[in-house]
Amino acid sequence: MSDLALWGLFLAVGLGTFAMRLSFVELYGRLRIPALLSRALLYVPASVLAALVLPAVVYPNGQGEFVLSNPQIPAAILAAWVAWQTRNTVLTLAVGMGALWLFRFFGL
Repeated sequence: MSDLALWGLFLAVGLGTFAMRLSFVELYGRLRIPALLSRALLYVPASVLAALVLPAVVYPNGQGEFVLSNPQIPAAILAAWVAWQTRNTVLTLAVGMGALWLFRFFGL
């Protein structure tokens, strides 16, 4: 592929991405979103975060098998419990990282 064709491809993909994002911004105020869909969209950020974090916790280093001796799993469970009980982001991060470091230090 030539340099000119590659730059043309980059430009086309960039314009397509811009057009898709702009369409949501421009159409959001003009169209009525049903209440059910509006409530469902509130859960999108949490589900995307879970979809990004869970594979990194369960399959560290890109390995393809589930390992029970993985210290990230009990640390994540402990952090999830702290988040559920306190709803404090900083405390959740501190407890999760502290637990992970302790589990790795003691070889659990």
